[in-house]
Amino acid sequence: MVPKAYYSIGEVCELTGLKAHVLRYWETQFEQIRPTKNRAGNRVYRPREIELILLVKHLLYDRKYTIDGARQKLKEMRSSGELRDEREGAAELEVLAALKDDLIQLRKILTPGLDGVGR
Repeated sequence: MVPKAYYSIGEVCELTGLKAHVLRYWETQFEQIRPTKNRAGNRVYRPREIELILLVKHLLYDRKYTIDGARQKLKEMRSSGELRDEREGAAELEVLAALKDDLIQLRKILTPGLDGVGR
């Protein structure tokens, strides 16, 4: 499957081997798993959320953590830097978007002066 920006709940179920009701329950138990909703109101998951879901699945099913134990482990991983806080990523994206806008504006300013260059 080609990597995408967003995945439907059905696609996430297929990728993770989990049922939709399990994903919806985990959303209530793990603050890091927060899919956005599209215009139709359907859940859409980013690749980062899918990684978290797979990590939670590993902690619960393979390592036999309880929900509380898995929640605590994620908290420890985040504070130690093993797990990045999604808000940090959002702030980085905002900075990159602003930088992109600045570069586009700079290009518009410089492009008219470059029309005759190199001919």
